Amino acid sequence: MLSVNNISVLYDERRVLNDVSFELRPGTIIASLGPNGAGKTTLIKALNGTVPVAAGKLTLDDKPLGSLTRREIAKRIAVVAQENETKFPITVRDFVLAGRFANGSAFGWESDEDVTATKRSLTECELDGFEDRLMNELSGGERQRVVLARAIATGANILLLDEPTANLDLAHQASMFRLVRDKCRTEHHSAVVITHDLNLAAAFADTMIMLKGGRVHAIGKPDEVLREESLKNVFDVNVLLDRNPASGNVRVTTIY
Repeated sequence: MLSVNNISVLYDERRVLNDVSFELRPGTIIASLGPNGAGKTTLIKALNGTVPVAAGKLTLDDKPLGSLTRREIAKRIAVVAQENETKFPITVRDFVLAGRFANGSAFGWESDEDVTATKRSLTECELDGFEDRLMNELSGGERQRVVLARAIATGANILLLDEPTANLDLAHQASMFRLVRDKCRTEHHSAVVITHDLNLAAAFADTMIMLKGGRVHAIGKPDEVLREESLKNVFDVNVLLDRNPASGNVRVTTIY
């Protein structure tokens, strides 16, 4: 379990996260919501130990995250960042396989288990037949799916996903969320997902954290967080809330 207790993060004396608290329990998905600049990506970086916390306590299974090595963290936590250094001429297979480094693997020394995990994750992300294609020849959406496959191949049971559906079409957005949900339900994974799609979040998240100015504005179940007053306050938009007739989940429609 990942426990976040009143953490704050500073960038050059500027407080970008302030007194954020929650628990990420096995089997659950937390959606992180908020406008640009609210602190969502900084939160992901803090949870992965790539930016230090200035105050508060961050623990992984009751151990301070800062006391763990990068390899120890990588065995437990995998990150799907916003698209970055993935446009280079490496095959999809090798890119995903490289994610197994925390298990002691390296190029040319992969084990049968590494190869099996790589093949399985590519299949789960609907990437069969992509193994020999080069990363710099893929579309943005295809690269994003490969990055997710790499995260899954690590075997880490905590997934931190920063806008993972940004470049995906509607079908792959839904399949990505279903895959993450199934991992959480059947394999006791857990996930924090940054998304701007409030309706996808409402369909798949167990808990929502709405950030504004680095602070938690609202936290709870989707029905508790997606309120007209909160959405107006945080996003400065008027919305209509009703229920999805198929799923019964709360549905958000922006009023223009």
